[in-house]
Amino acid sequence: MTEKEPILVILGPTASGKTKLACGVCAEMDGEIISGDSRQIYRYMDIGTGKDLSEYVVNGKKIPYHLIDIKDPGYKYNIAEFQLDFLKTFQEIKSRKKLPVLCGGSGLYIETALRGNSFRVLNQIRLL
Repeated sequence: MTEKEPILVILGPTASGKTKLACGVCAEMDGEIISGDSRQIYRYMDIGTGKDLSEYVVNGKKIPYHLIDIKDPGYKYNIAEFQLDFLKTFQEIKSRKKLPVLCGGSGLYIETALRGNSFRVLNQIRLL
């Protein structure tokens, strides 16, 4: 991601209306949501993580979302994986000429998406 590539970021505390706002924006501006939440990546954990999946339909239109329900509980997802998943998803959304909307409340995830993180390099070294 470069500084010239547009992305809308909606962040804030739990239950502040981030998802509803993000979905409304996506409906109006032809966008897709990328979750920046460290817990919504887990399947079956809908109540405590505030996924609000019903809010991803606005006026009958399904709003595409990404990085939600991608791992089973117990999987040790980490910031390096998030960075790779975010970058891949961001590029896919841009290739469709849609507006990426990063929505969430996990500060480290949001910062990593926007500024990068050296954990990615460390993780790749360990894989060698």
